[in-house]
Amino acid sequence: MYVPAQYAETRNEALHALIDRHPLGTLVRMDGDGLDADHLPFQLVPPASAAPRGSLRAHVARANPLARQDGMAVMVLFRGASDYVSPRSYDLAARGGRAVPTWNYEVVHVHGRLRVVDDGDWIMAHMQAATLRREDAQAGWRIEDAPRDYIDKLLRATVGIEIAIERIAGKFKMGR
Repeated sequence: MYVPAQYAETRNEALHALIDRHPLGTLVRMDGDGLDADHLPFQLVPPASAAPRGSLRAHVARANPLARQDGMAVMVLFRGASDYVSPRSYDLAARGGRAVPTWNYEVVHVHGRLRVVDDGDWIMAHMQAATLRREDAQAGWRIEDAPRDYIDKLLRATVGIEIAIERIAGKFKMGR
């Protein structure tokens, strides 16, 4: 990603905040047919000794080719706010008419290696944490609200994925 210095965002807390606000990431990988992408809601796990920049967790159907890509290098893209900027939003007289349209946007690119997790307890804990993060704590839906046999069937058909963040870069082009 080309990032001019004035748009570079390097603060981990700002990059993590964008991921937390916009958790639907695009996981890009190379497979036998070339580049491919999966769109997955990720849960950001704070930095720890095993992953000093943090990690991303998600789950996929066991039938998804990602379930067989343990160790593969991947990139996950997160997009935040974006908007078209018309030249009319500038003081054109002050600029001598020198203005063109542009696009403002926020993006974060995360690089790491995919780790496939085939552990029902891990997947259940991940699903519970991800659900609680998005559901209202008082009246929201909980995994335990679904029939246990249904959840068990889903767990057997699912694998977890985790990506320790090796490199993270942000571009916050939000000026005019």
